[in-house]
Amino acid sequence: MPAWLIPALKAVLPHVGTIVSAASPVFTKKAPEAIANQTVLLQQQISELQLAASANDIHIKELAAQIQHTIEVLEKGASLAERRHQRTWILCISALAFSAASVCAALLIILFR
Repeated sequence: MPAWLIPALKAVLPHVGTIVSAASPVFTKKAPEAIANQTVLLQQQISELQLAASANDIHIKELAAQIQHTIEVLEKGASLAERRHQRTWILCISALAFSAASVCAALLIILFR
């Protein structure tokens, strides 16, 4: 699993319940006597569906903005981690070179003593 996925999920998951509750509106139920008023009932259900779709649009835009912010933060973190990794790599190579030089110096001192 990629390292960036867990923080992204932690940022998005708290909002899933809100999105689902907004996405599942309670539509007007058909009553037995409403068969005569089928057109009015249909218009009411259409308006409820349009209201739910507009609410979903708002929530989707908010979620997209939050995901965009999360991705920007993750990219900054990844670049910082990459720079730290490069510095650590350079320090390791430097330490290896100094160690090799020290071993060579110690061997030369022992041999020419």
